[in-house]
Amino acid sequence: MKLLLTSAGIKNKSIHGALVDLLDKPIAESSALFIPTAIYPFPGGAGMAWQAICGKGKSPLCELGWKSVGVLELTALPSIDEGVWVPMVRQTDVLLVWGGDVLYLCNWMRQSGLADLLPSLRETVYVGVSAGSIAATSTFGETYRDPPRGSGEALTSEDIVFATPEGEISRLLVKARGMGLVDFALIPHLDNEDHPDASLANSEKWAARLPVPTYAIDDETAIKVTDGTVKVVSEGHWKLFTS
Repeated sequence: MKLLLTSAGIKNKSIHGALVDLLDKPIAESSALFIPTAIYPFPGGAGMAWQAICGKGKSPLCELGWKSVGVLELTALPSIDEGVWVPMVRQTDVLLVWGGDVLYLCNWMRQSGLADLLPSLRETVYVGVSAGSIAATSTFGETYRDPPRGSGEALTSEDIVFATPEGEISRLLVKARGMGLVDFALIPHLDNEDHPDASLANSEKWAARLPVPTYAIDDETAIKVTDGTVKVVSEGHWKLFTS
């Protein structure tokens, strides 16, 4: 599977170029399926899903000019015959996996059967946004005040204190298994003021608790993976932390 793991979507020309390169054809000739599932545990999640589908969200994705765009809702798939949705996924050029809660997303990737299907999609491009990118990793960490219900099983959790401009904040750092499509971890939204726990200093503290190399990337950065080869595409800044 070919992957483009972003913090905030197709934010600049460099990331857009990486996407076209992975598709190996114009976006206007490519079909896409949008997966909004991760956003639902957030307050206002239904509205944010609608905004993303309509191209009105903060992270450019559905509005790029695709030949066709469909919605693949993971929570619906267990009640649908696989003969209906599996061929549709196999025939689609790109999966657009939205952000939100990564534990909830991974839980429904497994319950829906998509997790079992992903490794066989050799020519499909997986484009992740934030939690959608984190879900592709083998092992990940995510911070919570309180994990939402229905989030699935975490491997471990521990309290961790992060520094912010307003003072120290305490978070629960939850470690869990992703889909294993790549062998590194990812921390999105590096140095974004809306994500105070993802400062460079806090990311280093966070990454030190993960058993794999960890990329911290800002919203102008993406990680392109082709046949196991990793390339950072950036018009912003990023940092690789190694164990």
